[in-house]
Amino acid sequence: MKLEKTTAQMRRGVLELCVLSVISDKEVYTSDIIDAMKEAELIVVEGTVYPLLTRLKNDNILKYKWEESTSGPPRKYYSLTEKGNEILKQLKESWNELNKSVTKLLNKK
Repeated sequence: MKLEKTTAQMRRGVLELCVLSVISDKEVYTSDIIDAMKEAELIVVEGTVYPLLTRLKNDNILKYKWEESTSGPPRKYYSLTEKGNEILKQLKESWNELNKSVTKLLNKK
């Protein structure tokens, strides 16, 4: 078993939850999402975020609006839809249950 591959799979498994969590606080620009994910050491490759954002938008979980930028072209700012807020709530509940179960198993003596 390659540890790097397993670790990468675990990170990918929580990527959607983490991206939605970052977006839940306020409207965010793509680089804000990437910066938050890098700060949390959840992604190394920026290219993993763009396809996820597109899929979440197509699934009506995210919405976006264009805003003018003083430093270049207009920017796309993302926020959660009502459905997105509900999905995030459900994912958080699932994560908490999973985390509790895994922690219980790992701490078993």
